[in-house]
Amino acid sequence: MILLARGSGGAKAFGVAQASISDTAVFPDLGESAAALGLLAAAKTSDGRFRTGGDGVRAVAVTGDGKVEFVGFENHTLAHVTSSLGYPAYYPVPSLGEPAPIKAVLMDLDGTTVHSEDFWIWIIEQSTASLLGDSKFELEDSDVAHVSGHSVSEHLKYCIAKYCPDRSLEDARRFYFEHTDREMKAILDGGGRPGAFKPAPGIKEFLLELRSMGVKLGLVTSGLYEKAYPEILDVFKTLDMGDPEQFYDSIITAGTAVGRGKAGTMGELPPKPHPWLYAESLTIGLGLGFEERSSVIGIEDSGAGICALRLAGIRPVGLNDGNIGESGTGGLCHLRVDGFDQIMAEIKALG
Repeated sequence: MILLARGSGGAKAFGVAQASISDTAVFPDLGESAAALGLLAAAKTSDGRFRTGGDGVRAVAVTGDGKVEFVGFENHTLAHVTSSLGYPAYYPVPSLGEPAPIKAVLMDLDGTTVHSEDFWIWIIEQSTASLLGDSKFELEDSDVAHVSGHSVSEHLKYCIAKYCPDRSLEDARRFYFEHTDREMKAILDGGGRPGAFKPAPGIKEFLLELRSMGVKLGLVTSGLYEKAYPEILDVFKTLDMGDPEQFYDSIITAGTAVGRGKAGTMGELPPKPHPWLYAESLTIGLGLGFEERSSVIGIEDSGAGICALRLAGIRPVGLNDGNIGESGTGGLCHLRVDGFDQIMAEIKALG
């Protein structure tokens, strides 16, 4: 089933030119209203910087998970990416431009290319259990939206605030990487948690067909390198697809972990829903200019990923089996599907 997202220009697939709404939209270059976008209307942004009706602000809206707020002005829209770590950011929301034949496809890892979300939620659960000193601890169903789709530190900080406010993020990260390092080594050695990494249904056929069409391929993940690369390597072995570094034109991760005795790279503050990972994959990894973004699509299963794509100016395609609905970001998608065959049909329709 293909769900045509409702947003700027009404119901549409990404292969249909969108109408210009800059003169009428409450959120220019984004959508007609909070309701049309499936967002929650708000009187002001969470930091109090912008208020509906003040200083030229037409409206304020927020995603269902509260991670991104949109501020609509007469001729432009700003996006406020909130942060539990104390470093929020504002971004201009770019237009998507007219759809063009697809030159590149960017894809998320966890939940999109690989089904491993349950494994990483389990690692968060194990880390929290270690903080509590309770091996029988289990997360609640209501925690799932807060421990998936964002950065490791944000996941851990949420658990600390709810279950063990007397513990530090530093302690939580130490336990997290102890569990991760143990499990990654076990998996690469042929053991580990059974069924941790499973190829998404139809992913092999989809990737190979894109490659045969000459479409550039980018893998983009908010996961740190030490947890992300073993995933895709393991899945490529399962699928008998060789070396992922040779297959993809670009693999962008959130970097490497900061820790005593080793050098880390930026990984916890700039991941999705910030646009930087997708922007880097587009311009640096694939060598495509910002002006070529209309010929690129991004495939995601999480609300954070959908927002990251949209803020990078890339047309988002959402998979229905992720947390897009729960995060309240479905209206930001320009296409929602159940499988890769439907995406391929749309790509071919563009010529």
